[in-house]
Amino acid sequence: MELKCIIIDDEPLALGLMEGYVTKTDFLSLCGKYSSAVKAMAELNETKPDVIFIDIQMPDLNGLEFSKMIGGDKSKIIFTTAFEQYAVDGFKVNALDYLLKPISYPDFLQAANKALQWFELTNSAKTTPAEIGKEKKSIFVKTDYKLMQIELKNILYIEGLKDYVKIHLENEPNPILSLMSMKSLEDQLPEDKFIRVHRSFIVQPEKIKVIERNRIVFGKQYIPISDSYKDKFQEFLNEHALMGM
Repeated sequence: MELKCIIIDDEPLALGLMEGYVTKTDFLSLCGKYSSAVKAMAELNETKPDVIFIDIQMPDLNGLEFSKMIGGDKSKIIFTTAFEQYAVDGFKVNALDYLLKPISYPDFLQAANKALQWFELTNSAKTTPAEIGKEKKSIFVKTDYKLMQIELKNILYIEGLKDYVKIHLENEPNPILSLMSMKSLEDQLPEDKFIRVHRSFIVQPEKIKVIERNRIVFGKQYIPISDSYKDKFQEFLNEHALMGM
């Protein structure tokens, strides 16, 4: 598998070093190098990179601001910086990895391999034309800088917490915490198995045992059914021959 990448760094020496690293990494293909994040942003629709190596501290538009603007659904971010304190900020914008300058080739290659693994796993999880009609059984989510495969049949409900989601599993005391939006996770779930009942909650109706006063009961957890989702949820229940509310 080949990954298209771009490099963004306002330091010419750092830009040249990273270009050399990309060139000698077989599975990477350089489709752009920039000394300005603004210029890189203007050409994103043309370059369409899988991976973006970007310095954090830059004039006009820094790496963190750039990554927030583009999101992380199509292009994965790997930060390069001389300041270790930016590691936490990098995690908050869902960066795939973080390289501390001066960057050695082994460290670069480890981060590049992490990107390769990400795309291989996510591509293998996608439905191919030959698999149309087969039931999707699992999803991959990122947690603690690793990818975890979760079987859909084990999910009770999903809770949204600002930039994070908590995936509550059957017979598991602790939920899985992942830095992603509810919308991006909802897009991965089969519509006939999961439904949103509240801005902050997605449930798997098959797991519902009790609905009480416009609330879904999972053990000691009560999940509200908001007015904006109530009609759609009722329709879903009716279509699946469950008792109406």
